[in-house]
Amino acid sequence: MQEEKLFIETLINPKTQNVAFKQLVQQYQKPLYFHIRNIVLNHDDTDDVLQNTFIKVFSNLKNFKGESKLYSWIYRIATNESLTFIEQRARKQGISNEEVQQKAIMNLESDVYFEGDEIQLKLQKAIAILPEKQQLVFKMKYFQEMKYENMSEILDTSVGALKANYHHAVKKIEEYLKTN
Repeated sequence: MQEEKLFIETLINPKTQNVAFKQLVQQYQKPLYFHIRNIVLNHDDTDDVLQNTFIKVFSNLKNFKGESKLYSWIYRIATNESLTFIEQRARKQGISNEEVQQKAIMNLESDVYFEGDEIQLKLQKAIAILPEKQQLVFKMKYFQEMKYENMSEILDTSVGALKANYHHAVKKIEEYLKTN
């Protein structure tokens, strides 16, 4: 924890900020990419959201109070940016968030960056029918193998609620996969 405080100080200090921020980007770029990609599904959209996330992190560093881990704070920003992106796209197209997700899944087949097979595609379709919170929890637990404690900080939800969301999500996905 002391090491993180020192790193945050270098991020906030105008003299060391640029070098420290480059380190932060190097450390978080890849895991954040996959976190965002699991939410927005499209590679190009993921790059845009990732860039917006780092811009928000950089411009809000001075507001970081240290009440949570830096990791959790950054992931919360990335999650919120991803959900905002989907909402904005839905509003722009005059459709629901769910319809945006369905379109993104349909486009996965032609996405050169999507490495999944037919089973992965079917799983993505099953995930898309879940409520937003269950989708997030399932993706964070299943794809990123994130601990409930970390998810709790990122999503500002109790561990018990997250476990319940994950359990419900798994049941719904199993049911979908059986019938489709």
